[in-house]
Amino acid sequence: MCGIAGFIDRKRGRPRDRLIAEVTGMADALTHRGPDDAGQWVAPELGLALGFRRLAIQDLSPEGAQPMTGAGGRYTIVFNGEIYNFQDLRRQLEGEGVGGWHGRSDTEVLLAAVARWGLDAALARFDGMFAFALWDAETRTLTLARDAMGEKPLYFGWHGDLFLFGSELKAVAAHPDFRGAIAPEAVAGFMRYGYVPAPRSIFAGIEKLPPGGTVTLSLDGDDRGGEASATRGAFWDPIAEAEGAPPFEGGAGAAVDRLEHLMKRSIGRRMVADVPLGAFLSGGIDSSAVTALMQELSDRPVRSFSIGFTDKRYDEAPFAREVARHLGTEHTELYVDPARTVELVPQLPRVYDEPFADISALPTMMLAMLTRAHVTTALSGDGGDELFCGYPRYWETVAQWRRDSPISANMLKLVPFGPLNLISSGVGKPGRFGDKLWRRLSERSAPSLERLYELKMSRWRIWDRPAALPTDGYFAPGARRAALDDDLQRLMLADAVTYLPDQLLVKIDRASMAASLEARAPLLDRDIVRFAWSLGSEHKWKDGTGKWVLRQVLDRRVPKQLIDRPKRGFEPPMADWLRGPLRDWAQSLIASDSLAADGLIDPEPVRAVWEEHLKRQRNWHNELWTVLMLQSWRQHWGV
Repeated sequence: MCGIAGFIDRKRGRPRDRLIAEVTGMADALTHRGPDDAGQWVAPELGLALGFRRLAIQDLSPEGAQPMTGAGGRYTIVFNGEIYNFQDLRRQLEGEGVGGWHGRSDTEVLLAAVARWGLDAALARFDGMFAFALWDAETRTLTLARDAMGEKPLYFGWHGDLFLFGSELKAVAAHPDFRGAIAPEAVAGFMRYGYVPAPRSIFAGIEKLPPGGTVTLSLDGDDRGGEASATRGAFWDPIAEAEGAPPFEGGAGAAVDRLEHLMKRSIGRRMVADVPLGAFLSGGIDSSAVTALMQELSDRPVRSFSIGFTDKRYDEAPFAREVARHLGTEHTELYVDPARTVELVPQLPRVYDEPFADISALPTMMLAMLTRAHVTTALSGDGGDELFCGYPRYWETVAQWRRDSPISANMLKLVPFGPLNLISSGVGKPGRFGDKLWRRLSERSAPSLERLYELKMSRWRIWDRPAALPTDGYFAPGARRAALDDDLQRLMLADAVTYLPDQLLVKIDRASMAASLEARAPLLDRDIVRFAWSLGSEHKWKDGTGKWVLRQVLDRRVPKQLIDRPKRGFEPPMADWLRGPLRDWAQSLIASDSLAADGLIDPEPVRAVWEEHLKRQRNWHNELWTVLMLQSWRQHWGV
């Protein structure tokens, strides 16, 4: 696991020393992602510079260092991530006569695979999480690529005559010529979702490379300068994969057997490391299933880690402890000290780079720090909810869609929602009947199931909103809805291409890498993803509960009474904290003149709900946290 950065100077006027200094500064902004080593590769005649920070996981020797140039000198790479099946690929390559290895790293295998099979064919064979920049000296092209599910991040874009890229925005912003400006449409997306939806970033002109995507720059012209043209591509289309998945033809038992086989293979590959390894264990279905199979595949107790809250309403640590005891893991837990957690709040803009309003980012950072004190790599259960129908909101949305008769969106223009809010206000508690009616009518006017789901998932669900919200729907601009007959599958797929890579995987990547910890998600193995789309929802949602097939894998190893309980979010008691230890901090941001300085946010709706929250008339912590994270980010970045 590492951090990568680099740039192309279209004018090609920078001398070698300057290229090295500038790309070193970009890469050093990612030292937390790679504290073990650093490297640079530059080509002044091309205006090209590649930078790298290393967290040594595979092949700890200098033979695993980057930037790495392959045999023959054609390809040079900076690579963040892991190719989990690199040992199998190495044996295949050796069977085709490839040899002369210098070390044991997956990076060397990646380069050999590209040289032997070509980039597209190699990408199709990789089982991994990765983001890389690959220079091809023969075709004079630089290709950026990102893994299929979006586990590893990669930002890129033109800034004047510079093409910049990096694992995190802080690397892009570290280039001395970069001048960041807020993208208003990104703020609109953030205010709806609580994260900046891809392909945008918070900075105008800088994008996120889509999961399964590539962008290739061809450096044409002579060595004194020339244009660089970019071609976008994709080696993985999640919507096409879901649409084209052949229906699983076996019965329920066969489905469980198949998933168990795929999970064992995926987890086994992800347990290969030359450093200490552990597992995040919440006591829920996903993490418990991953940890249980890890323990089966290990010849010693697996190291497992969990976080607990002193507030019993949010505390899952006792459940994790019981699962760990049953499995025989070497378990470590940490109870969150509210004072210590609150101290992390100012670090969020630095860690996440963009405004990011998932409250569970705080305990996730603490879990990562706890885990990194003992191991360097940890497996997680991320992806289980989105692939196997783990959220009750899927079924609730489908039931509402099937139940309600649609109405015209024009009705929303006829109802005086604002006056209804005022009229319905009672003594001591605002009624907000106008808001309730607006939500209900908005949902009934939704033109599609996905649009209804988007409305239900929105952060600011009041009539008088503090910012304009995007109108392009739940999917990123240019994306399409899946042609699937199964409504539950459509909602799971909607999350798998948006919420999963843009929020959940961002949360775990930034939190873990801030602690120099590598997190691996075995449920996001491409074969498991394909299998999940081949299963009808009847194998996932039964008797009012989700993840049926995954539950059966776990039931073979852990008693049901240790697992069966209502689903809880991994969140601290933020509603109380905003009235207590975080009140002064929040008040200063909400009262600040900067809230309305550039017209992106209307402060009046924000201050209205803030007063209601302080008076305990309603809990508005999710809505308020969105604004506070935007304001805190702007304050930290000086934007």
